[in-house]
Amino acid sequence: MGTGIGGFEVGIPGIATLAGLAVTLMDATTDKDPEVQEQIHDSLCSLGDADPEEILDACGEYLRQHEKLPYPFRVIVLRSMESVIRKHLGELRKGPAAAAAALASHEMTKSKEPIQEWQEAASDVLVEIGKRFLNKVMEEVLGKFQPGILPHPFVLRTFAELAAANVFGMVPFLNSILGTLLPMLGMARADPAKCGCCYALQRFSESIQEYLANLDQAPDPTIRRDAFSQEIGAAFELLFSAWLQHREAKVRLAVVAALGPMSSLLPEEKLEEQLPKLLPGILGLYKKHPEPFPISKSLCQILESSVAIGSRSLEAQLEPLLGTLLLQVGNSRREFPLWNPPLWQFPPLKSPGFPPFPGCSFPDRLLLFLLPKSESGSERVRVASLLILRQIINSAPSQLEPKKSFIVSSLKFPLQDGSNKVKRALLQLLSSMAPRGYLEQPGAEALLEFLVRQCALPPAAADPEDPTSDSIRSISVSTLLLLSTTVDRMSHVLWPFLLQFLIPAQFGAALTPLCRSLTFLALKNREEQPENLSFPLSFPLFPLFQVVSSQPFLGNGRGAAALRLLQALRLHPDLENLWNKEIPLLLEHLEEGSGMGSPTFQFLRESLAAIPEKSWICPLVSEMFRQLRGSDGSQLEKNFLYRSMGTALGACPSKELVRKQLQELLENARYREEAEREGLASCFGICARDHLEETLEKLEEFLKSDVFKKSLGLFSIFKDRSEAEPEKLRSGLVLCYGRVAEAAPPELLRSRLESPILENLLQLGHTKVSPARLRHGSGTAPGFLGLARHGSGIELWEFGEFWEFLEFWEFWEWDVNWEFWEFWGWDGNWEFWGSPSRRTAPRLVARLRNSRISPRSQHLGPWLKSPRARERRRAVALASALLEFFLEELIGVGIPGILGIFWRIFWGFFRDFFGTFWDFLGIPGILFHVPGFSRDHRDELLEALGSLKAGLENADGSVLFRTCSRAIGMRIPPEQLLSLLLALFEGLEDPDGNCSRAASVIINSLLRERGGILREKVPELLAVIHSRLEALEPEPLRRGLQQSVLVLALQHPGAVLRCLLGASLPFDSHTCAMWRALGTEPSLTSQILEQLLETLSREIPYKESKSFLLGSGSERVATPLPLAATCALDELMSVPEAAAAVLERFPNLFQSLLLRLGCSVGVQLPKFLQGREKRSQHGSAPRSLQPCSCALETLKAMLERAGNDDVVRDVGSAGGWELMGIPERHHDGIALLAGAMARLCGPRLPRIVRSLIPVLGSVFECQRVTSTAFLAELLNHNVVNDLILLEPLLDALTALEKDSCLLVRILALRGLGNVASGCPEKIRRHGSQLLASMVNGMDDKDDPNNLVALEAMSSLSKLLDHLEERDVQSMLLHVAIRIRPFFDSEQPDLRRSSIVLFGNLSRFGRADSEVFSEQVLNGLVTLLLHLQDPCPDVVKACKFALRMCGPCLGCEGLREMFGNHLREERGLHYGEFINDVCKFLMRSHPALLSRLISTNLFYFKSPWRELRAAAPMFIGFLVLHVDEEQGQQVDLDQLISGEWKFPNSQRIRSPIPRDGDLRDWGFPEGRRSKGILLPPETPELWEHWEYPPFPPPPKETSN
Repeated sequence: MGTGIGGFEVGIPGIATLAGLAVTLMDATTDKDPEVQEQIHDSLCSLGDADPEEILDACGEYLRQHEKLPYPFRVIVLRSMESVIRKHLGELRKGPAAAAAALASHEMTKSKEPIQEWQEAASDVLVEIGKRFLNKVMEEVLGKFQPGILPHPFVLRTFAELAAANVFGMVPFLNSILGTLLPMLGMARADPAKCGCCYALQRFSESIQEYLANLDQAPDPTIRRDAFSQEIGAAFELLFSAWLQHREAKVRLAVVAALGPMSSLLPEEKLEEQLPKLLPGILGLYKKHPEPFPISKSLCQILESSVAIGSRSLEAQLEPLLGTLLLQVGNSRREFPLWNPPLWQFPPLKSPGFPPFPGCSFPDRLLLFLLPKSESGSERVRVASLLILRQIINSAPSQLEPKKSFIVSSLKFPLQDGSNKVKRALLQLLSSMAPRGYLEQPGAEALLEFLVRQCALPPAAADPEDPTSDSIRSISVSTLLLLSTTVDRMSHVLWPFLLQFLIPAQFGAALTPLCRSLTFLALKNREEQPENLSFPLSFPLFPLFQVVSSQPFLGNGRGAAALRLLQALRLHPDLENLWNKEIPLLLEHLEEGSGMGSPTFQFLRESLAAIPEKSWICPLVSEMFRQLRGSDGSQLEKNFLYRSMGTALGACPSKELVRKQLQELLENARYREEAEREGLASCFGICARDHLEETLEKLEEFLKSDVFKKSLGLFSIFKDRSEAEPEKLRSGLVLCYGRVAEAAPPELLRSRLESPILENLLQLGHTKVSPARLRHGSGTAPGFLGLARHGSGIELWEFGEFWEFLEFWEFWEWDVNWEFWEFWGWDGNWEFWGSPSRRTAPRLVARLRNSRISPRSQHLGPWLKSPRARERRRAVALASALLEFFLEELIGVGIPGILGIFWRIFWGFFRDFFGTFWDFLGIPGILFHVPGFSRDHRDELLEALGSLKAGLENADGSVLFRTCSRAIGMRIPPEQLLSLLLALFEGLEDPDGNCSRAASVIINSLLRERGGILREKVPELLAVIHSRLEALEPEPLRRGLQQSVLVLALQHPGAVLRCLLGASLPFDSHTCAMWRALGTEPSLTSQILEQLLETLSREIPYKESKSFLLGSGSERVATPLPLAATCALDELMSVPEAAAAVLERFPNLFQSLLLRLGCSVGVQLPKFLQGREKRSQHGSAPRSLQPCSCALETLKAMLERAGNDDVVRDVGSAGGWELMGIPERHHDGIALLAGAMARLCGPRLPRIVRSLIPVLGSVFECQRVTSTAFLAELLNHNVVNDLILLEPLLDALTALEKDSCLLVRILALRGLGNVASGCPEKIRRHGSQLLASMVNGMDDKDDPNNLVALEAMSSLSKLLDHLEERDVQSMLLHVAIRIRPFFDSEQPDLRRSSIVLFGNLSRFGRADSEVFSEQVLNGLVTLLLHLQDPCPDVVKACKFALRMCGPCLGCEGLREMFGNHLREERGLHYGEFINDVCKFLMRSHPALLSRLISTNLFYFKSPWRELRAAAPMFIGFLVLHVDEEQGQQVDLDQLISGEWKFPNSQRIRSPIPRDGDLRDWGFPEGRRSKGILLPPETPELWEHWEYPPFPPPPKETSN
C-alpha cells in the first residue's frame, strides 16, 4: 500500500526503503526555501514513526559521510533526530542511543567557534537521549570536560539542560562536575563563557533543590544539601564579588539569575554573612537594567532562602527593600501586568512556619508600609500598592486573618479616588477579598457600595492611557455577578444587602446586574430556606418594577432582569402561582421587542386582586408615593409611576390612606410639566374607578384649600414668568376632573356630574388663556370631553344630611381644650347617668349632635383602669353607648383613635369579667363595622363571640380571652398592633390577678395570630419581656412571658436569636429563662441549635492582644459572640424537651463544642467582662463566665442531654474534665474523653470522626491539638476497625507529620502507635505507612528537645511486636544508627525509649547478622555501662535490650549469660557480671579490644558518677582477660591519659594491700592479675578508686 510522506506517495516493501527515502530527503536539505526545509523535517519525523532506530542510524551515517555539509543543513537533520528521539525514546535500545549520543557530541564540539543554531541542535539531541540513557550521554560529554581546560560553552549548556531534564539521574554527577568546574571559573574571560558558567550553575542549583525536595522518590536518599555547600559557596563568592560588577549587562543578568537558586544551597552562616551586602547589590541593579523581571525573580529566591534560615539581618534591609520593590511594581505595570515576584510573594508572609523577628512582625510592617501608599502619592504608587495587597491576600490568607478589619477600614480613602486605574485595581482587590471573608467584616459595606457605584458609571470619553468608564463598568458588573454566583460565603453578605441599591436613582444604571445577582441569590435562598416566604424591602420593589417597565430595554435589558427578580422573590405567598404564570408571558412579550404599557398595568391589577388581605396594599401605596416624590427620572418613568399609583390606590382598602395620598399628590405635583399633569390626571382617573367619592372630595378640598390659593398668589409674585404658570395649575385640576369623569362608573357619576364636577369645571374654565392653549395645554377641554361621554340628564343632588355629617367630621380631628367629662357636667355622682345600659344613648346622641367634642381615648382611660369596680363598670357602659352612636351615625367612615378606647375597655372588662360582659360584648362588632363594613356584614369571629352568651355562667375565661384575641388580631391595623401589645404588657403588672392573666393570654394569642408582621419590633418586644420578667414574681405570669418569647421565636427565629445573643454577659436569670423557653419546642430548638453552631464556626474564638504585664508577649482574649453562643447552648440543652434536637445534631454539637473547648483553654475574658465576672460570683448570675469553664459545662450538658451520662461519669472519675482545663494537660483530658466515647458511644463515632478530620487543617493551633488528641486516642480502641474508620484516621494523622505545631506532631505519632493496641491485626497491612511516619518523626528537624523523636521511638517499639522481618528490613539499619545518640541523652525517657527500641530491633537483625551485629557491638559498651544508670527504668531497658541482642553477638556464652542474669526480677552483681562479660568478649571477639577501650574512655567524662566509675572497671576487666598477643595492641598512653581525666579529688590510692583478700570487696578469688588491682564492687568507692600504673612494656631486644 502507498503511504504519503512529505508529499510523496511511497511504497514500504522493507526497511531498506525507509533508509533510502531518508537519504533522499536529506539530500534535498540544501534547498534554501524555508517551507521545503520544514517539509523535509516533517517527512523525516514521519519516517521515524515507522522505524525510529533505522532513521536515526540513517541520519547519523549521512552526517558522518557528509562532513562538509554546511551547518544550516546539518541543523535540519539534527532537529529531525531530536524529534524522533523525543517521540520514541521509550522504544530505543542502548546501542542506537549510544551511537546517536556520540554523533551529537561530535557535532556539538566540532567547531570551536560559537555557532548557536548548530551547537544548540546537537546539544538538544544529547539532552533528549539523556532523559533515559544518561550514563551513555555522560560518557560522551565528560570526555570533553577535562580539568584545567576551559570546556566548550555548549558542554556546560548540555550539563545544565540535563540537570533540568533528568534531575534524579544528574544530581549524583554534580559533585564531580562542580569540583572540575570551580577551578576553571577564573579562566572564563569572554562574556559568553561567563554567561555559560552562570547558566550552568543556575541549572545545577535548581536541580539540586528539586532533588532535595523529592528525596522520598530519589534513588539515593543519602544525598544532603551540605554535600554541595562548599562548591556552591565558592562559586557564589566569585560571582557576587567579581562578576556581578561586570560592565556588560548580559553578564550581570546571567549572574543575578544564578545567584537566586544558589543562595538556597549556601551554608546558613555564609548566607547570613553575605545578606547585608547582597541585597543592596541586587537592588542597585534595578537602576541599570530596563528589564526588571530577572532581577526580581532572583531577589525573590534570595529572600526565600534568607527567610528559610531565619535570617536576622533581613529586618534591617526591610525598608529600602519595600521601597524599591514598590517602585518597580508601579513602573512595570504597563509591561508586566501580573508580574513582580519579590513583593507579591513576599516570603515572610507566604511561609506559614516562618518565625517572626523579635519585636517585628512582617505582616504588620508590610501592611503599615503599603496601606498609606494606597491613599497618597502618584497614581502608579497607589495602583501598585493595591495590586500588591491583592496578591498578599491571595498568597497569605492565614497570616492576614487577624488583620481583616484593619485592611477593610484602611481602604476608605482609595474608594474616593477618581482614577480609573485605581478603580480597576480596587475591583481586582475586591474579587480577591470576597472569598476570604474580608467583605464580611464591619465596614465592608462601603466596599460593596463602591462596587455597585462602578456598575452604574455613566459613559465617558476614552483616554488612550487610562481605562474607560465602560471598561470599569464592565469589570464591576462581572465582579458583582462573580461574587453572587460563585462565592458561597458571600450569599449572606449580599443578601439582602444589595436590595437597598435597587431603589435610589443614583444606582439606576446598575439595575440590570443588580437584578441578575439578586435573582440568583433569591433562588439560592429559596432552596436553602424553603420555609422562609418573606424577604426584606418587599414594598419598594414592586413600584420599582413599574418604573423599569416604562423603558424595559435600557441598561442591557433591565425590564427582563427585573421581571426575573420578581419571579424569584416571594413578595406574597398568594402571588406565587399567578406570577409563575404571567411573568413568563411578559418575558416572551419583551423578547418580541414589544413595549410593556398595558400588560404591565394589567399585571399589577391582577397581582393586587390576588392578595386576600388588602392591608398589604397600604404600605405598597405609601412606598409608591415615596418613590414618586423622590423620582428624578424621565417623564415616561414618572407617567408610568403615576398610573401604577392610581391602580394601587384603586385596590387600597383604606379610604383614609386613599384620601391622604390623593391630597399629597395634589400638593406635590409639578404642574409646569405637561407630562406630570397628564400622569397626575391618569392617576386620579384610575383611582376613581373604585374610590369616586374620595377622589372628588379631595379635588374639591384642594380647590378650596389655602394651598391652592397660595400657589396662585405665589405665581403672581413672579411677573417675569409666563402668565400661563397659574393656568397650568388650573389646567392640571381640570384634566384630573376630566380623567375622573372619563373613568368613573356611570351609575355613580350621574348624581355627581352637575355638582360638584360640572360646577368646579366651569369655575376652573374661566381663564384668559387662548383657545389653542385651552385645547392643548390647560386641560379644560379634555375635562369637559370626559363629562360629555356620559351624555345629558344631569340631576341635582341634595346634600342636606351629608353636609351636616361633614361639619361634624371637620371638628372630629380638632384638638379640644376642655375635658370630656367637664363638658357633660359630671359632678362625681354616677346616679346622674342612670343604669349602665343603652338608656343613656339618646342623651348622648342629643349632646353629640350639637357639640364640638373629640371622644379621644385619654378621657375614658383613667376611669376604665380605676381600682373601683363601680367606676369601671360605668366607664364600660358609657363607652358602649358612645361607640353604638358612632356606628349608627358614621357608618362607612374610618374613625382614628377609637381602637385606643377599645383597648382601655379591656382592662375594665377583664377585671370585672361577668359584671361588664353584657355591655362589652357588642363593642368588637361596633368597632369592626366602623372602618367601612356594612351593617349586615357577617363575620365568623364576631359571631363566635356572640355564641359565648349561652355558656356565660360556666364560661372558661381563657377560652373567651383567646376568642376575643383572635377577633382582635385578625382586625387590628398593623400600625396599632405594637401599641396594643405594649399596653397589654403594662397590664401584666395589674394588681388584680384575673386582669394580668387575661393580658398574658391575649398577648400570646395576638403574637400567634399577627406576630409575623413584627419582625422589626422583635428587639423592642424582647426588651419589654425582659423588664417584665425582672418585675414580676408570680410563676404563671413568668411562664406566660416565656411562652411569648417562644411564640416570637417560632415566627422570627433569626431576629430573636440575634437579640438574645446581644444580651449583656454574663446572662442573668431572666435571660437564661428566655433561652430555656426556646428549648421547649423541638422544631424550634433544632433551628436555634443550628444557628448557634453556625455562629461558633463562623466567628473568631479569640483575639491576640498584647499584655502589659508580659511586655512584648501576648495573651488570648475571648470574643464575646462565641462566648454568648456557648452559654446559650448550655441553657438550651438544660431543658428536657431539647433532647430530640440534641440527638438529631449530636455529631455537629459534639464537634463544635469540642473545638470550642480547645479554643477556650488558656483564654482570658475581655477586660470589660472581667469586672462583671467578679460581680456575678456574688450576684444572681447562674454560671461562671470563664471561657474554658463555660465550654466544659456546655459539653457535659450536651452529653447528659443526649443520654450519655456514663461518658460524663467515666471521664470525671479519671479526672479528665479537670485536665481539659489545664493548658499543659489539655490533650490528656481529651484523650480520656475519646476513650470513653469509644467504649460507650461507638455507633456515634463515624459522623464525629468525619467532622473532625477537616479540622486537622484548621488555622487555629488549639483546634488542631484538640482534634488530633481525640482522633489519636480512638486508634487505641478496636471500635475504629469495627466502624471502618481505621484507614481515614491513619491517612489523616499521617498528613500531620509536617504540621507546624510540635504537640500536633507528637499526638499524631502517638495515635499511629496506638494502632498496636487498637487494631494489631491491621498493622502489617499498613506497615510501610506506619514505619515511614515513625522514621520521619525521628528525623524531625524542628524538635529541639527531641520530644517528637521520643514519641516516635515509643510508638515504633509497640508496632514492632506485630511486624515481621521482611517488613522492617528496609529501615532497620537507618533506625539503629539514628537512635544510638539517644542512649546517652540527659533525659531518662529518651534513654529508656531508645534502648527498648534497640532491643526490639535486634529481633529483626538475626537473619542479617553481619549488618546488625556490627550495630550491636557498637552499642554494647553503652548498654553494659547503663546497667549502672541512676534511673531504674533505664536499667530495666538495658537488661531487655541485652537479652534481645545476645543472639546477634555470635557468642553462645554471652547469650546464655544475658538470658540468665539480666532478668528483670533478678538482682545483678555488676562486678562479677562485667568480669564474665569481658572474659567471653575477649575469647569470641579479641579484635574489638581497642574499640571497647576507646568507647569506655569516652565515659570517663560521663555526667553520671555511676557510669564514670563503671567505665574504668570495664577497661580493667578487658585488659585482665586479654591474651598476651592482643595485649600488645593496647595503647598505654591512651589509658594513662584517660586516668587523668578524673579530678584529683576523686583519685585515692587503693586501701587494699597487694596481698589483701579481694573477696572482702565483693570480688571472687584471684582477681589480682598482671599487676592490675581491680576496683571494688561498692559503687560509692568507684569514683575515688585509682588504678596502679600499668607495668612498663618490655624493651625490644636487638633480636
